[in-house]
Amino acid sequence: MSTKKYEFIHTEVRGKVFIVTIARPAVMNAIHPPASMEMAAAWDGFEADPDLWVGIVTGEGERAFSAGNDLKYQAAGGEFTSPPSGFGGLTNRLGCNKPIIAAVNGVALGGGFEIALAADIIVASENARFGLPEPRVGLAALAGGVHRLPRQIGVKNAMALLLTGRHFDARDAYRFGLAAEVVPAAELLPKAIALAEEIAACAPLSVRATKEAALGGLGRPLEEALSMQFEGLRKMFHSEDFIEGPRAFAEKRKPNWKGR
Repeated sequence: MSTKKYEFIHTEVRGKVFIVTIARPAVMNAIHPPASMEMAAAWDGFEADPDLWVGIVTGEGERAFSAGNDLKYQAAGGEFTSPPSGFGGLTNRLGCNKPIIAAVNGVALGGGFEIALAADIIVASENARFGLPEPRVGLAALAGGVHRLPRQIGVKNAMALLLTGRHFDARDAYRFGLAAEVVPAAELLPKAIALAEEIAACAPLSVRATKEAALGGLGRPLEEALSMQFEGLRKMFHSEDFIEGPRAFAEKRKPNWKGR
């Protein structure tokens, strides 16, 4: 296990798992452009590192995952910019086929919720609260929220939330199908790590090909989706792991995945 510290985030490596913690608890882990740039750099490193297979994003403390855009910083004249990979380095990171888990502790509002929506899996603490309140302050959820939420919970449910800016709790997130699991706050990060390690026990190229195909086929007719060709699947079929998996099964042992 190794750790690297930035100014506004913390990063940690546990085996094949990479953890990014937003570390601005005094402002409910709200994200200003300098923090967003740090997150983008961290996720760039994760995406490029062949030894890192699963990512987790969370917030420091139990009060907040992230309250979203730091409006006080913006109101004080701070520059409002985002890296090419989007708010928090994630909301526009569309080409990353490594799975990312959002461990949502406490408040996840505005851009904070949009970061969670951009993750592949959400695990929520019992005290988690979600919402896209941008219309209440003259803004709109343009870091993917207006597009991802209808796709993930259905148009009618999403519009009721988008147009009112209403908050909802972890139970509703589970009911909507947003949160895969809801756990006590003290169990949140261990649960997310355990889930990440369960994913990392699978063949990494198979995991990435599965994510690429599942997301690439969304919104397409089934016949079209079934006929699509994906680069990740080509890599999987031509990999050492494609041979190692069946061999390990036949030999009744754990596979030794190489990721190539």
